[in-house]
Amino acid sequence: MHKLNHAFPRLPTWSIAFAVALTVFSGAVPCAHAQAKPPVSPSTEPLKLVVGFAPGGALDILARAVADHLRKSTGQTVLVDNRPGAASRLAIDYVKRAPPDGNTVLLASSAPFVIFPMTYKSVNYDVERDFVPVAHLVEFPGVISTNVTKPYKTLPQYVAWARSHPTDGWVGITSLGGTLHFSILAMAKEIGVPLSPVPYKGGGPLVTDLIGGQVPLGADALPSQLELHRGGKVRILAITGTRRNKLLPDVPTAKEAGINGFDYASFSYSAYVPAGTKPEVAKRLERALVDAVKDRQVFAQLVSIGMEPTGLDGEALRAQLRAEHAFWRPIVQASGFKSEE
Repeated sequence: MHKLNHAFPRLPTWSIAFAVALTVFSGAVPCAHAQAKPPVSPSTEPLKLVVGFAPGGALDILARAVADHLRKSTGQTVLVDNRPGAASRLAIDYVKRAPPDGNTVLLASSAPFVIFPMTYKSVNYDVERDFVPVAHLVEFPGVISTNVTKPYKTLPQYVAWARSHPTDGWVGITSLGGTLHFSILAMAKEIGVPLSPVPYKGGGPLVTDLIGGQVPLGADALPSQLELHRGGKVRILAITGTRRNKLLPDVPTAKEAGINGFDYASFSYSAYVPAGTKPEVAKRLERALVDAVKDRQVFAQLVSIGMEPTGLDGEALRAQLRAEHAFWRPIVQASGFKSEE
């Protein structure tokens, strides 16, 4: 396995502006919709929110919360279409080929558009060419977790265990080539133990194996595991990012636990439509989706599971994608990782 040999650089200047925008949006009091609006799409076809993972994960939770709001606010039929496989590339390809009529919306993280083109052998899409970025919806940290019966109760204890069991260094993740993958490679180099990322088709299948003890460590999105941690089904050892999460005040960041490389391995989910979608249709979707995550009830639901609604427009999303590409490119190149898929 190739290992990361490039230090994580200082967070670029763009992130400061994005953080300011996030503060403005998430600090405002979310408003409930006052009255029903016209359908999001100009046609009578159902609106499909396409998710590249199995039901039960963080992205699926977001999609269903947004779908419920859109059904109530517009009266339109809204479906969540789960298309797991190939680290969400099956869903991306499906939406890319869909008619650009505003009826098919991809909900995805930035990794398939930012990092996958640098690492995957066959990526037959380009975000600039094939998609219209519609809206940035939420962001939240990742978690490093394990089964509650394992002998290690903290991340340092896991590191000690991994050093004494070097052939058992499997780490479950929901996709190869994402930010958590590269953070795991950085951790492997730091502790001097080979850690092998094992990809799952979604957060649901991953936690099933964590609970069953089939995988000694997992790394995924906080919303996928928060309730299971609270219920004593899994144990979250650390979170990504540079500050503790208010829903888990007793859980340290990975850096606090002595492991570097997870500072910028957090998540964000956004919406995209196929290239060729009319600007007025994309704008209508943007307004509807931003309104959905800022709706009082949806806002509270998302915050309760660890998501921070952002509600940024398509132009802000486009700028973020370009900035993330500039940030991760030297890190990915230094890792030497290439997927054979």
